[in-house]
Parts: sequence; C-alpha cells; structure tokens
Amino acid sequence: MLLLTGEYEHVIDGKSRVLVSNKLRNQIDADDHGSNFYIVLGANGILSLYPEKYFERIALAIAPATTAPDETVAFERMSFALTEKVELDRQGRLLLTERLRKRAGLKDNVTLVGVRDHIELWNSQDWEQYLSDNMAQYQKQMLQARQVVLQKESREI
Repeated sequence: MLLLTGEYEHVIDGKSRVLVSNKLRNQIDADDHGSNFYIVLGANGILSLYPEKYFERIALAIAPATTAPDETVAFERMSFALTEKVELDRQGRLLLTERLRKRAGLKDNVTLVGVRDHIELWNSQDWEQYLSDNMAQYQKQMLQARQVVLQKESREI
C-alpha cells in the first residue's frame, strides 16, 4: 500500500531543482512502486509526483468510462501530454522545467506534501493559505472519521 504523508519546505535552486526529502522518498517501496516518478499537472493546477509503477497502473484507468468518445480522446490527450517521466539526481533533486514551473505558478519557496498516493508541489505561501482556508473542515472530518473507527471497534468487542 502506498501512503505518503508529511509536508516539507524547500527552495527551488538556481538550476530549477527541488529536493524531494529522504523522509518522503523512504515512504516509497522502490520494488513495488519504482524509483522514478511521473510528474503530472493535477487538480487545481498543482504539480503532482506519482511513483512510476503506481502511475503506470493507474494510467490504464485514467479516462472516465462514462464520457463521450470525443471527450475521452481529449482527456487522454491532455492527460498524457501534460505528464512527464522524471528521475531524481543522486542527491534526490527533481529538475523542474520552466514550462512546468510556469503552468503550476511555482516560485522559489515550495512545500512538498505527501497526499496518500502522490506528492504535491505547492508554493509555500499558497499551501499555508490552503491550510488556513480548510483547517476547520479538516478538523470536523477527522473527528467524524475517528468516531466511525471507535464505533466500529466497540461493536467488534
């Protein structure tokens, strides 16, 4: 199972590289998920890193099954055109092309966020704003999730 967690602040260096923390990389089993990544312009224009073997498994299921054929073709075209296979260098740095940085609006200070099956790259200031905007809803959902688990455990006893 792939379960990426945590938030890690970094600076994009003068050569447009960003470090993917050991703490994040060590959460990925290279045998199960590969040692390289696919970078995808995802939801809300956020750059997302997917471990290669994991992304290759989901790539087959990427097109919505209920859309019209023309919409499926457009979706596949966009999905694969905006996806790039990338490798980290020996220090664990990812090279971000100018095109990717521009499309995602990334500046120099970024926060890498583990989001279950992928890593998101956020402008640090945008990430802090997102947290501020969504913290109350998160706390409510976390409380509800915990209550569900506790109720389930109490029925099993």
